[in-house]
Order: sequence, then structure tokens, then C-alpha cells
Amino acid sequence: MPPRLDDVDLTQALSRKEEERRLEAAQLRLLTLRLTLGGQIGGGGLGPPVCVLFEGWDASGKGGAIRRLTAPLDPRHVRVASFGAPTTDEKRHHFLLRFSPVLPGWGGMAVLDRTWYGRVLVERVEGFATDEQWQRAYEEIVAHERTLAAEGMILVKFWLHISEEEQLARFERRRDDPLKSWKLTDEDWRNRSRRADYEAAVEDMLERTDHPAGRWQLVAGESKRFARVQVLETTIAVVEAGMRERGIEPPP
Repeated sequence: MPPRLDDVDLTQALSRKEEERRLEAAQLRLLTLRLTLGGQIGGGGLGPPVCVLFEGWDASGKGGAIRRLTAPLDPRHVRVASFGAPTTDEKRHHFLLRFSPVLPGWGGMAVLDRTWYGRVLVERVEGFATDEQWQRAYEEIVAHERTLAAEGMILVKFWLHISEEEQLARFERRRDDPLKSWKLTDEDWRNRSRRADYEAAVEDMLERTDHPAGRWQLVAGESKRFARVQVLETTIAVVEAGMRERGIEPPP
């Protein structure tokens, strides 16, 4: 059964000491896996590509989680790409096309901050896509991900979840911090005012695009410490399982 937002226990938290201990262990393990898949250690052959997708509420902690995920990795071995609204030229093509240049090949890894799921989230809610376009996008996305997986790619898909109350508190802290106020826009406030519409879109996305080759991982983001550890440990678990499914035993 696909995950649902109500399944997420937002009370989960970690102490600073526990976060540091688990982050250190997870980052070392991820580095070992990354070097193995990149052919830098072990047998020397290239392993399957890894693509980590991040979606979530505004101010849910995606940036902080991505920084901890990539911190131990050599920047030559991982690509981080952020996606906003499509450009005028990008709108002339199929919505999936603009993501292709950043997808990893064998031995590579990419992290996408916002993804093709924008078609069934913001583009659906704000009317940037027609009903026909976003309704058929579910099947197009699943077919796309299954094709990538059939070619060997390991997909890790995250939705970072926080409550409406926690989001408001984070918005207000950003608004009042001169070094972070730039991160808060009028669009963020407008999107927040349509929380119910976005929740409906997220639930549909989880139900219709969770499949064996691309399972959704819901992250409890109320505690940033917990979320960062959960992202790292979940990524490791999915990558190790993906390696075994492809006949590759993860390093000890």
C-alpha cells in the first residue's frame, strides 16, 4: 500500500549527540558505497547509477538534508541540481525533457532538489498545466522511472513532511532573519494559503506514483536532526538493496 501523509509520525526527534553519532556513521557508509559504485575501490567496475529525488513542503529542510547527504562525497562524484519553474524554451518541450541532462550514468550519482513531480504538484494546483496534462503525467512519470530502473538506475524518492504549524514558525524565522529572508518569497506565502489543495495533490502523487522501482520515502521533518539522519540512512538502505537486486554485494 502506498504511504500517506497521515502515516508520518512527526513527533520523532533526536538529540544533538545522537544526530552527530548517526550522521558520522552514515556518511562514512555512504562514502564507501559511493566509491564502490564509482569504481574507485573494490573490483574497479562501475556500479549502477544512483538518483536521489527530493520533494517536500517549502521550508521542510530539503537543503539541509541534501548538504548532509553530499557532505562526505567528492564533488566530482555527485551532481546536485535544483529546479525551479521551467523557462519559456523548456515549456516548448515535454516536461520530462529538461531533467535528462542531469541524470547520472553508470558509476554516477545525482541529487535533484525539486523534480518532474512538479507537474502533478505546483503545476496542477496553480493551473500551470492543463487538467489533461497533469492527469496523464502520473503514467508518464511511472513509465519514465521504470525505464530508468530497467537500465540499472537506483531511484531514491523523498517527500519531506512537516506540519502546517511548523512551516509557519519556520517562515516567520526566515522573515525575521536578514541573512535568510531572501529564501522567503510572496509565492511561498501564497502556496501556504493553499495547503489543502497541495495536500490533496501530494496524496494523489503518493498513491499513483509509488511503484516497485521507485518507492516513496516519507521523512518526518519536524525535527531537522531526525530528518537529516533519516534521509542518509534511508538512502543507504535503498542503495544497498538496489545493489543486491542487481547482483552486486555491497562492501562490508
